[in-house]
Amino acid sequence: MATNDENDGFTAEERAAMKERAKETRATKGKVDPEAEVLAKIAELPDDDRAIAERIHALVAEHAPAFAPRTWYGMPAYAKDGKVAVFFQPASKFKARYATLGFNDSAALDDGSMWPTSFAITTLTPADEKRIGELIARAAG
Repeated sequence: MATNDENDGFTAEERAAMKERAKETRATKGKVDPEAEVLAKIAELPDDDRAIAERIHALVAEHAPAFAPRTWYGMPAYAKDGKVAVFFQPASKFKARYATLGFNDSAALDDGSMWPTSFAITTLTPADEKRIGELIARAAG
């Protein structure tokens, strides 16, 4: 049974995300402004990811003002009743070729017996922003 980091089955990026999540869960509530943390994470992103994350942050604020911004595995996320409903996974996070806008089950985007819960994003057009705004509003209930 392997016990060292090189043989644990996780990439360096995945281990870093797990460490970020552990840090988030240990953080004392009320001592840090969650929105400031989200904005700081967005500011750290490479240009392409940052531009998308900034627009998504603005769309969440516009279409779901009751969502609480927070970080989740070191990514910008937005919670509904304490549970992450929407998150933005930058392409740079796991060296992917596209960023991901994801919706967890608390978003309740149910549409029949099958529906998408994440979307690949390489850039945002006005039509994309309109669709994202609609999804976020639906997720907010």
